[in-house]
Amino acid sequence: MEATEGEESLDEQAVAEPVSSGHQRASMKPIWALLEEAAQIKSEGNAFYREKNIRSAIGHYHRALLILRSLDSKMMTSVKGFGPETPALTPEQETLLRNTQVDCYNNIAACLLQKQSVDYARVLEYSLRVLQWRPGDVKALYRAGVATLEMGDAETAKKYLIQACREQPNDANVRKYLQKVEEKLNQELQKTKAMYRGMFSPSLKSSSTEGISQTKTTGEGVYHSAQSKPPLERDCIQPQPNGEC
Repeated sequence: MEATEGEESLDEQAVAEPVSSGHQRASMKPIWALLEEAAQIKSEGNAFYREKNIRSAIGHYHRALLILRSLDSKMMTSVKGFGPETPALTPEQETLLRNTQVDCYNNIAACLLQKQSVDYARVLEYSLRVLQWRPGDVKALYRAGVATLEMGDAETAKKYLIQACREQPNDANVRKYLQKVEEKLNQELQKTKAMYRGMFSPSLKSSSTEGISQTKTTGEGVYHSAQSKPPLERDCIQPQPNGEC
């Protein structure tokens, strides 16, 4: 799937059956019910995104993540005696939890890029959360590259985009931003070269040479002045026998 720029694609995951949230406390629900509820809320968020309702979409993704957090043993290690124990998940439940969670992170990053004022630091934050679990996710790599480039770190952006290009060589937008990165790096290189040229410019050299020449001329002037003075005996009108004037 192409990492589109204007219309960000979302990660979706099918749910076996839609689940109604009702008014039960989340802690009292079976694990499967909570997992399916989170996946359903995520799907509703996707629908809001397609309707360009970014605010509601982000809200739904955060709601889904809140439900999943209570089940995630890696995020909610409870202190004994200060809350309910984190329920043990089966491998199948763990997979559903992680997939839904990572999809929400990816989709929040997509939503943030669609806002009028983009917070690129948050885009990078959520993209890195995706890459923690899916290192080769093209969309997360692309968004991380875009975010770091916009934040002024072209070198790191290049690493993300090169990896995305390796995963999906024909992605037009990845290649487009990779070209932007190369242009940015070239501009920075030219600025660095210009700075060093300025440090050793001809004007500085000529100024230094002129200073040396002036010093030499001044020294020569003193020397000639001393030479122009007649020797001591020349001041004598007539030498005396004892050599005194």
